Amino acid sequence: AELKKASKRLTCHKRYKIQKKIREHHRKVRKEAKKRGHKKPKKDPGVPSVAPFKEELLREAEQRKLKLEELKQKQKLKRQKEHEKKRKLEAKKNADKEKTEVKESSAKSKRKTKKLLDKNSKKSFCRELMKVIEASDVVLEVLDARDPMGCRCPQLEQAVTCSGGDKRLLLVLNKIDLVPKENLEKWLNYLRKDFPTIAFKSATLTKDRTMQQLTTKRRARIDLSRTTECFGSKCLLRLLQDHVRTQNKAIQVGVVGFPNVGKSSIINSLKGVRACNVGLTRGVTKSMQIVHIDKQTKIMDSPSIIADPSNDTLALALRTVIDTEESGSVDVLEGVDAILNHCNKQQVILRYSIPDFRNTEEFLTLLAQKRGMLKKGGVPDTENTAKMILFDWTGAKISYHSQPPGSHTPPPYLTEDKIAKMQECFNLKNLEDENNKTVQALKCPSPSNSIIFQSSGMTNGTIEENKVIESASEWENLETSKEEEEDEEEDFTESDESEDNVEEED
Repeated sequence: AELKKASKRLTCHKRYKIQKKIREHHRKVRKEAKKRGHKKPKKDPGVPSVAPFKEELLREAEQRKLKLEELKQKQKLKRQKEHEKKRKLEAKKNADKEKTEVKESSAKSKRKTKKLLDKNSKKSFCRELMKVIEASDVVLEVLDARDPMGCRCPQLEQAVTCSGGDKRLLLVLNKIDLVPKENLEKWLNYLRKDFPTIAFKSATLTKDRTMQQLTTKRRARIDLSRTTECFGSKCLLRLLQDHVRTQNKAIQVGVVGFPNVGKSSIINSLKGVRACNVGLTRGVTKSMQIVHIDKQTKIMDSPSIIADPSNDTLALALRTVIDTEESGSVDVLEGVDAILNHCNKQQVILRYSIPDFRNTEEFLTLLAQKRGMLKKGGVPDTENTAKMILFDWTGAKISYHSQPPGSHTPPPYLTEDKIAKMQECFNLKNLEDENNKTVQALKCPSPSNSIIFQSSGMTNGTIEENKVIESASEWENLETSKEEEEDEEEDFTESDESEDNVEEED
């Protein structure tokens, strides 16, 4: 049987009791209101009909009422606008949040693809560099005069000297206007014991007041109103012409070296026009280019030598193709720290006009504050300051110099026979006289204005697809394997000599 619901009916006694209590409560509320003096609002009686100016008073009252309504309407619109503004801000925040999430995910994918591209680009750099070395009759190894030993690559020199045939290796000491004259003479005397060495100063776009003008009858093809004077080009061209006469055939000259030593600038200076793409960033040249100097001489520009990761931090900071936009701040800060540890601290303080500092972080903080490189809230931007320091030291802005070793000990791959072979076919007496003329015509910075720098020695390079070749026996094995293979035709890319939108090195 189904259960019946309980009835809601009350007995009469209960119902009357509840009604009585309600009446008592209402009576109590009325008494309390009477005590407080609460009265009902009186009704506006309006303007009496006998009052003077009744119509004007009514009109004024109507106008006040309209103004009050307009004010209420304005306040209502203002509240609506504020509410709409808040809603838009919230929507914008949500959209920005979504965008940042999308950017982070795309950045991750870009980093992954960039790693793959970097591997491929390094391989292509090595392939193009090997093309230049194999096709060259004369190889010019370009060195930065501020750290010549750090710019020498033993793997490259070993590849040229142990290759057999009639290959010759010349050292081109570039950026000689950034070191003191005495230091430059010491390095020339030291380097010419291994290979013939040419002192060189490339032509740049900006006016350079450190150079004394030489009297010359030959008209230069470079516009001297826009570029500086070039030194050492006559000497280098004369050496190449002597080699052409000795070989009695046209020759191909390869220009090789680490990043930012001025390889493309040297070719532009020899040609007299901007034939190769150059710039302040490292790794501008990505493939081999051929520039015709004359009917008998072709010069080949090559990508930079890839520094081996086994080198110390200083060599990797100065000799690596670093993309400062993409590279991590830790790598850049480590590079700046290595540079400061190899310099005279007092000269660095005077050069940058900052107070004494205890560590690299404090140095970057002081320099950022001095140059106004600040983030939001006045926080020093040490990361961008470190990138600026790297640009200064790898470009041509900072004057620093290193001392050559006290005693000359040739590398193990350089025997007396190989040194004599590299020096034959060249008039070394004329080369020394030309270098002396160049040094005398050069106005170099004084030793007090140039920072003393401790070089870390030769920099190991990756010559053939991420492989560092260390012994001469490996090169001999490589030669025998190459002789067995069929000769392949090499594709050369002619340079566009009429390219005017090229940015020169600073």
